[in-house]
Amino acid sequence: MKVTRIAYSWRLNDAKYEALQEQARLLGMLRSDVWQRYGSLAGIGARDRAIRDQWLAEGRSFPVTANAWKETLRDSIGDIRANYEAAKEIVIRNLCRRYSKTDKLKVLIAKVKRNEWTDDPLLHRLMRKQWRRGRNHTHNQIIVRSDKYLCFELGGRAWIKIPSLVPRQLISIPLTTKIPPSGTLRVILRGGRVEVHYQVDEKQEKTCGDEVVGVDKGFTEALTDSDGERYGEGLGEILSSEVERRNAKGQCRNKLRAIMKKHIQARRHGKAENIARNNLGTQKLSGKNNVFKSQVQMLIFTGVHRLNEKACTIVAEDLSSNFENSNNYGRAANRKLNSWVKGEIHYALESVSRRRGSALHVVNPAYTSQMDSRYRILLGKRRGKKFYCFDGEVLDAETNAARNVLHRAEDPEIGLYTPYKKVKAILQERTEGQRRRLFLLDSSCANRMASTESELPNDQQSIRN
Repeated sequence: MKVTRIAYSWRLNDAKYEALQEQARLLGMLRSDVWQRYGSLAGIGARDRAIRDQWLAEGRSFPVTANAWKETLRDSIGDIRANYEAAKEIVIRNLCRRYSKTDKLKVLIAKVKRNEWTDDPLLHRLMRKQWRRGRNHTHNQIIVRSDKYLCFELGGRAWIKIPSLVPRQLISIPLTTKIPPSGTLRVILRGGRVEVHYQVDEKQEKTCGDEVVGVDKGFTEALTDSDGERYGEGLGEILSSEVERRNAKGQCRNKLRAIMKKHIQARRHGKAENIARNNLGTQKLSGKNNVFKSQVQMLIFTGVHRLNEKACTIVAEDLSSNFENSNNYGRAANRKLNSWVKGEIHYALESVSRRRGSALHVVNPAYTSQMDSRYRILLGKRRGKKFYCFDGEVLDAETNAARNVLHRAEDPEIGLYTPYKKVKAILQERTEGQRRRLFLLDSSCANRMASTESELPNDQQSIRN
């Protein structure tokens, strides 16, 4: 398995950075041209070598070296292909929800995988909804092939020499590490600094535990397992403080931007330029955002490593889909919820589990937070950190959800792509059967259920009808 490593430049002078910036700008124009030509239907099945041969036959010339534009072409076509494959994955998931385990589903999936969806009206509509013409927004990257740069050590640091716009002239870049990069390099220019991205082989070791646990992803802490143990505590405080900081900073910047517009309307362009240059820049803002991301990543990855010391199999929710939510929590609360780093948590689960030899199993997340994990029925109500059961018991809401996630892995009726409406129907049927059994066992239990159901939302009160 390949993983990406990043090496940063160390005290790179302005002349070298400007030369690299000009080269990246020219290559960005080439990327935009490739996306314009092949970012839609014309890019289906496109190969970079065939395009390269066609351009050479046409006699096209580029203001950069031959290897630079060829590698940029290959990278752009790879990005277009990845964008296309991601859309196909979403369409296949939607088809699985619509035609669960039927012969028609197999035929449709085969057409999508073989790129034969253009003749099918249904598949064409679904694909064009997910796969739209892309646009290039990358103008700060240079791809350097493994045989086109040199590495050496000087002053206790690793240095690399990469090609410039002038043939047979290289630009020397000092790095902050002693380990020289290897393989194909992706040089990214960001904030006056050069980032050198390269890939290395990841070592896999069997250092996980021996338990099977379910986990619930949260806001105040990253994860809670089915045994009630929490991982990544303090995540909510970091996210809340960052949201408040960004809100205050944005209000101040908006005031300065309004003042700048007034100066422009009054034709005081000198003052407007000073405000834009000295007060509305993004360098410090990006630096603070990077510090915040590093704190969140460290907290999440530390918690996931602790989880892997305990578990050999981790069952988690698949939260890659967007869910409709009619609740309005207010502007401040919505900012905090929108900053929830569920993607970062899932990435940490995948990467750490792969490295430490544990298995990650994702399940359907529908109604896992609204079920009573003791009876696996759709009765009870969650309020914050508490889950109030129909018989008066009060459970920890996140531990209850984690246990439901663990049970969902063994559920034969609810698959990963089962639509949430069908999941709700299955759970309501089970709830009705369990309610009748409890009624026969104890009539007082039924009375408690009736009093509790009166406090539940309308969609859950329909279970009794």
